[in-house]
Amino acid sequence: MADPVSLPDEQDNARIVMLIDDEPAQGRLITAIAARDGWRTIVAPDAETAIAMLGTREGMQLSAILLDQWVPGDDACALIAELKSRRPALPILMLTTSASPLLAVEAMRAGASDYLVKPISPGRLMEALRSVTTREAPRDELAPLTEKIAANLDFDAMIGTAPSFRAALAQAAKAARGHGHVLIEGESGTGKEMLMRAMHAASPRAKEPLRIVNLATIPPGSVDSVLFGHEPGSFPGAFDRQIGAFQHGDGGTLILDEIDRLTPPLQQRLRDALESGIIRPVGASYGFRVDVRLLVTSNVGLDRLLAAGQFDAELAGRLAGTRIVLPPLRERTGDIPALTRHFLARIGEQPGLNHLSISESALALLAAYDWPGNVRQLQSVLFRAAVYCEGNSLTADSFPQLSEMLGEQDFGPAPGGHEGVGITLYTPDGNLRPLEEIEADVIRLAIGHYRGRMTEVARRLGIGRSTLYRKLSDLGIDNAA
Repeated sequence: MADPVSLPDEQDNARIVMLIDDEPAQGRLITAIAARDGWRTIVAPDAETAIAMLGTREGMQLSAILLDQWVPGDDACALIAELKSRRPALPILMLTTSASPLLAVEAMRAGASDYLVKPISPGRLMEALRSVTTREAPRDELAPLTEKIAANLDFDAMIGTAPSFRAALAQAAKAARGHGHVLIEGESGTGKEMLMRAMHAASPRAKEPLRIVNLATIPPGSVDSVLFGHEPGSFPGAFDRQIGAFQHGDGGTLILDEIDRLTPPLQQRLRDALESGIIRPVGASYGFRVDVRLLVTSNVGLDRLLAAGQFDAELAGRLAGTRIVLPPLRERTGDIPALTRHFLARIGEQPGLNHLSISESALALLAAYDWPGNVRQLQSVLFRAAVYCEGNSLTADSFPQLSEMLGEQDFGPAPGGHEGVGITLYTPDGNLRPLEEIEADVIRLAIGHYRGRMTEVARRLGIGRSTLYRKLSDLGIDNAA
């Protein structure tokens, strides 16, 4: 048996994570990343050592386990099951290079709490560790998962009939055909990145490069280099020339996720680059012109940051030529049944999982929760429930933590039935809305319900296609709405 390796942190009271991995370089990297968030890492190079370490003083104080799949190989799920049998409450996260949903299903059924595909960003790793070890929040069932199912890249994949949501999609579809920069605001998990990918796919730049930079996962000192590139010797450790995201995305689209994370100096640098169209790498005495369209997101409304003096007003003005706000799921609970059935259909297509139906009582339970993680969290919860479902249908019993949180109560029928779903008839002061606004909402609902199949939309509305398109034009509705 190999000797366990302990990589201590300066804080004796730090949370402890066991890394089961036989690659020293990855051990050092994960140890450094975890230390930034107050974790101390102990490393076991093989399965036998890991099991033995559970009985040590440090092993008894573990808060989580990170398991690299390649250490036990094909026996990874067996090792997870063995570890869980010895420490049932200890969360286990599997690290792997495989994106196979089947392996994710098998790992979770063996007892894994999450499944992380390498290379994994520091931010995603720490988010996963925090989510499985935070005692204040519900665990397992409601914890966010790594994306297991590849997202479609068109507007038809954006499910929902709520007027605010359909209006946002219509605005995005119209903006996609242009060349101006776009700002998309909304809480985490509302679908901002998915919407931006759909916009790129529908844009004149669809065949050109698409680059995505998540600013939340990059150390502040590295953002300048990631965006603009750097020259050799421009700072300690800069041994080679690096091409930045702007140059990589020349002619295409650059997505900057969480633009509100930019520091003031970088906000000014980005503003200057957008004003001049010229990019200057770090340490370079030259610059070059690029043609890049920016699609940026913010979890925090930029208006709030502007009011607090925390964001450059000129930069905000350039980025927000089109501003789109995606509503949180709690403001469109009527969409939960359609989203649920859509996700279950996609989940059922994954290897190792079955096509499942869902009961009305379960839908009502889902609709009663406020979903702080929004649509992403709903998909995560449904994926977990499907993994552990032994029947053909999900019921309220499939979501025990939700039931426990919400208590024993009659939730009534699930929203999203057929009685005017998504259509608001009255203004806030109690008066009826104008007929053309109601008609526009009905058409948006039909387009969403029939997934943009315009012939079917026209048939169901009892009008001709030419009449439908005329109404779309008269009412200012994009045909992707």
